[in-house]
Amino acid sequence: MTIHKEGRSLLFWMLIILAVINFAISYLAPVEKLVINLVLIGSILLYLAILQFFRNPAIPVPNDHELIYAPADGKVVVIENTVEEEYLKEERIQISIFMSPINVHVNRSPVSGILKYFKYHPGKYLVAWHPKSSLENDRTSLVIEHPSGVQLMMRQIAGAMARRIKWYVKEGDPVTQGAEFGFIKFGSRVDVFVPLDAEILVDINQKTKGGITPIAKFKS
Repeated sequence: MTIHKEGRSLLFWMLIILAVINFAISYLAPVEKLVINLVLIGSILLYLAILQFFRNPAIPVPNDHELIYAPADGKVVVIENTVEEEYLKEERIQISIFMSPINVHVNRSPVSGILKYFKYHPGKYLVAWHPKSSLENDRTSLVIEHPSGVQLMMRQIAGAMARRIKWYVKEGDPVTQGAEFGFIKFGSRVDVFVPLDAEILVDINQKTKGGITPIAKFKS
């Protein structure tokens, strides 16, 4: 288990600020011992809560070209047919995974292939489970071309708390199944648009682990 690079600066300055606050209350402010202890306990709990959010566990990298893996830890909130109008221009099965603030927020590639399309869309910050969040929220769109030629689209979607989406890929890059391609801070959602003939391997409300849980299987 390591701390993700997106959280290292925040955690460093947060530690300094909390240390200064606790020092000031303990030695400079005329307050009771109970208040000092409560502030100390609250500071520790707050720091641990933020620390766990930026955890980055190591996972065994999958290598199964027939399977589509979950791009994130979270819970499946949508499995439905929809027309993807931005790039694919065809009907697909949309699988959406909601990440709460307690989930690992590393985003991992569901398949190996070449990134054929990438676009960042500035937008709103509706709650991530809102039906319009997929089209109106701050988001990215990524299309990976699988070795079989099938194209798979994903969207990183910011939520009401998640105000910053990070990505580490660009068009033309090779991506590896299970490898990290991005990060979303403090609660969000990832949509995956799989082919209509794919076998769906998850159910609504099922918990997923990024790069570990298979969510669909390509037609043989």
